[in-house]
Amino acid sequence: MDHHKTARILVAGSGPAGLIAALGFAEAGFAVTLAGPEANGQDGRTTALMNPALKVLERLGVLAELKPKAAPLKVMRIVDATRRLVRSPTVTFRATEIGEEQFGLNLPNNVLVPALARAVAAHVGIEWRKSMVESWRLDTTHAHAVLADGSEISASLAVAADGRLSPAREAAGIAASVRSYPQAALVLNFSHRSDHAFTSTEFHTETGPFTQVPLPGNRSSLVWVVKPETATELAALDNATLSQRVEEQMQSMLGRVTVDPGRQVYPLSAASPGRFAQNRVALVGEAAHVFPPIGAQGLNLGIRDIDDLIGIASENSSDPGSEKCLATYDTRRRPDILARSSAVNLLNRSLLSDMLPAQLARSAGLGVLGSFAPLRAFFMREGLRPGSGFQALAGGLRKQSRR
Repeated sequence: MDHHKTARILVAGSGPAGLIAALGFAEAGFAVTLAGPEANGQDGRTTALMNPALKVLERLGVLAELKPKAAPLKVMRIVDATRRLVRSPTVTFRATEIGEEQFGLNLPNNVLVPALARAVAAHVGIEWRKSMVESWRLDTTHAHAVLADGSEISASLAVAADGRLSPAREAAGIAASVRSYPQAALVLNFSHRSDHAFTSTEFHTETGPFTQVPLPGNRSSLVWVVKPETATELAALDNATLSQRVEEQMQSMLGRVTVDPGRQVYPLSAASPGRFAQNRVALVGEAAHVFPPIGAQGLNLGIRDIDDLIGIASENSSDPGSEKCLATYDTRRRPDILARSSAVNLLNRSLLSDMLPAQLARSAGLGVLGSFAPLRAFFMREGLRPGSGFQALAGGLRKQSRR
């Protein structure tokens, strides 16, 4: 560890993004204080992490213990399950088409979070105070936090990993525009008779996506986006009836379905802050972007936030929270976050709109992706590694022009 990086980093929030940020900064040689309660190991949801995010977890030394409890994502399909006049063709993406064995892994959060928490607890460079930040005071040289246990911490840089309602974001004076959608997500796990063959299928319906993602064995996780009142009705059904509804909705694609006990309903919203850093505070994860759960963007984007922030902080290790650093971070994250959020929100809105032009555009778009190989490879690479699709496309076009 190089001791010249004496600047302290304060990470607020002990969800997956906060734990990963604390580990990453400590590995980069910074003194880290993590403020947040004991990690929640009870979350029934799963997180699909794509290969670039998995590389980060591998660098942090936690991937090996996660792998046996995760399922690889090798094939991703989009199926139009709307009962509309114009239907999109089914589009199938295979990782092998871009020379990868898998797009990523689907990880149960109750495996991911405890593994990250153990790594944080074991790291000598991290002091974990299991208490929330109660109030912030930000001045020109430091971020000062008073914790619920009465203790105080001062740091050069505060990393706001404190969620969609981010008190740190508010303290930094960053306004966020929040939109709630007329939708809620029903989340559950289920077992099924047929083999999923490591395929994730997203059925697009009038009310939003119904997304099945493989788990180890003949099991999958489900995120089903519907109107809030429908979510409440579905959640109240007995297991046998709900199993039948899930099977019908996925057209018996995986045979007989049995839902696990325990299900959760999450209201959907989107939030985007006016900037991603200011006044000694840098936003990562859901403090920086909240999406409807479409296309597995959430934590993948959060891990890129953290990776970029650590890179910039390491180049300015004496004062990583300086105005210059934060301005660089804001500039670097903006295109990626805006591109993701507009694409995801656009897709969600086109699913909700019953207007024919939007349906036609969507159907034509997916049709083009299905039939036109270079565009498809572009779309798939872009899903894995932002920016790499553009390079690959440009490279391909250059090759063609040389012929």
